[in-house]
Amino acid sequence: MSRIGKQEIIIPNNIEVIINKNEILVKGKKGNLSYKISELIEIETKNNIIKLTKKKITQKAQAIHGLSRSIINNMIQGVSKGFEKKLIIEGVGYRSQIDGRNLILNMGYSHPVKIEPPEDINIKVENNINILVSGINKETVGQIAATIRSIRPPEPYKGKGIRYHNEIIKKKIGKAGK
Repeated sequence: MSRIGKQEIIIPNNIEVIINKNEILVKGKKGNLSYKISELIEIETKNNIIKLTKKKITQKAQAIHGLSRSIINNMIQGVSKGFEKKLIIEGVGYRSQIDGRNLILNMGYSHPVKIEPPEDINIKVENNINILVSGINKETVGQIAATIRSIRPPEPYKGKGIRYHNEIIKKKIGKAGK
């Protein structure tokens, strides 16, 4: 049973929601987002409240019901507040810098790694080791942060690499010496 899909979405006063058949457009102070809703889901709006219902009771409709509600809720949060992910670089000689809009990472490879973010994503670097990825689309922000982290994921012995701000690395005990 989808409990998330049954929850109502409250629209803040500064957000405008336009529904055209199977497409929903959300406009806010930070930008615009749109999403194509499945034919299995019906959407209703009353007094700044969005409610999603299933047209048919099938397993596919059940799965898409909660997903659609979560995506629409994330769109409303994104255009009003925005989303951000913070990454931390740990390790001697590892650093990052911004070149125009591009992120340049020196992570111990023989070449610097260059990441070009999409137009709606902003990347900031603080102290050469803190990276802040922000934007209005939660999926894109998370994907760019995961791409940056995948360049040098934290290793379990010393914890060197790129990790999320709130990520805890369980360190392993190294080989015992004689």
